[in-house]
Amino acid sequence: MSRENQARDLLARVAREHQPATLASSLSIEDMVLTDLIGSQRLPVEIFVLDTGRLHGDTLDLVGRIEQRYGIAVRIYQPQPQAVSEYVVRFGRDAFYESVDLRKQCCGIRKVEPLKRALAGKRAWITGLRRDQSTFRADVAFEESDDVHGLMKLNPLADWSEADVWTYIHRYEVPYNPLYDQGYRSIGCAPCTRPVVVGEDTRAGRWWWEVSSASECGIHFSPEGKIIREKAA
Repeated sequence: MSRENQARDLLARVAREHQPATLASSLSIEDMVLTDLIGSQRLPVEIFVLDTGRLHGDTLDLVGRIEQRYGIAVRIYQPQPQAVSEYVVRFGRDAFYESVDLRKQCCGIRKVEPLKRALAGKRAWITGLRRDQSTFRADVAFEESDDVHGLMKLNPLADWSEADVWTYIHRYEVPYNPLYDQGYRSIGCAPCTRPVVVGEDTRAGRWWWEVSSASECGIHFSPEGKIIREKAA
């Protein structure tokens, strides 16, 4: 079975057996592939985006393109305004450059807490994690139990390569973030993302100023690279 058909089958099974299910989309090329697979099969799977308040305009523009092409209403979750305001007043808007701890706090407010709200009441969440994205993702499974959020976590593209993703994107003319054409390979908040150069890891452009960072925000793994569910256990 091809990787594409395997991903289609897994998504269809999730839609049948694990309702309500949701795709946590960062609007990456991986998540656009999953959106296309869900939309083309008209699967009853919700799609949501965490709008951190610091995303590139090119990233957010994809929301409208998804809704127009697939007829899917994308749900948007934003951080709590008071929490953002308190952080900015106390530390400064871009304090995340100053220390790992302040960066973790910012990610916690803008991404981790909204994710908890987005996953509340769901039985399964789907992600675009791939094993070759970084050494910290090398053991990503197709299916796993997420004990932190109390649901199943599905990673249909776990064994896909970056080339596999681009092949799908071009074959089906799936819309994608134009920043990829400018050297970006992993795109998050604008001030925390840069293009990468030849030879760098896919996620080298994330929080690049943290020399010893595991390049994770805390949604899937701790910043130290430990799987969240294992850390919680």
